[in-house]
Amino acid sequence: MYSSGPEKLSATTRHDNDFEVVRRLLDERYSCRAFRPGPVPRDAIEKILVTAQRTASWCNSQSWHVTITEGEGTERLMRTLYEHASNEAPQEPDFAFPREYKGVYLDRRRETGFQLYSALGIGRGDKAAYSQQALENFRCFGAPHVAIITTDEALGIYGAIDCGCYVSNFLLAAHASGVATVPQAALSSYAKVVRRELNLGADRRMVCAISFGYADEGHPANSYRTNRAPLEEAVQWISA
Repeated sequence: MYSSGPEKLSATTRHDNDFEVVRRLLDERYSCRAFRPGPVPRDAIEKILVTAQRTASWCNSQSWHVTITEGEGTERLMRTLYEHASNEAPQEPDFAFPREYKGVYLDRRRETGFQLYSALGIGRGDKAAYSQQALENFRCFGAPHVAIITTDEALGIYGAIDCGCYVSNFLLAAHASGVATVPQAALSSYAKVVRRELNLGADRRMVCAISFGYADEGHPANSYRTNRAPLEEAVQWISA
């Protein structure tokens, strides 16, 4: 039986409160592009991981595997990736990047880029500065930790989808813990390099990375927030 009266009202209030917490976390979270150097304590990281592990997945396969760097492990990975990117080494992601951005997708991509460049004082059309800023991806924006998200090659695209769900929950759990994050597809450009540097098996397919730590809140790269499309651009209702 369903509860009625005060008990039902209490349950409704609890759900409303829970919803507002989730909404607030989603509204507040942003991709951090400047970190303080200090590490996140291991127990804080484990709390985030335990929470994200509750992510739903296809057949409960829990398709993700997470490799986390710290200390010299992070520095070594950054040095190697930055060297490859600086030398314009061929990119070989495990999952193909978008063939092209067009229409509203291109508009949104450009808007985000211009927001970042404007915050950093980079003028429009300054391609040299654009390129230099793009290389900061491979320094992981100074983050003390990087989480490499991989899936088993046999699981294919559905393993990658499960990993995407995991990434979203990792980001929210981290934000709720006061830890800043930035999910990065850029590091997947050199998936083979990452596998070699971190001694990952040949059967692992890299989906993305999450750089994380404590935000340098005074840095201009963290001063703006991206927009979200209105529902009418993203949702279609079928009533009959």
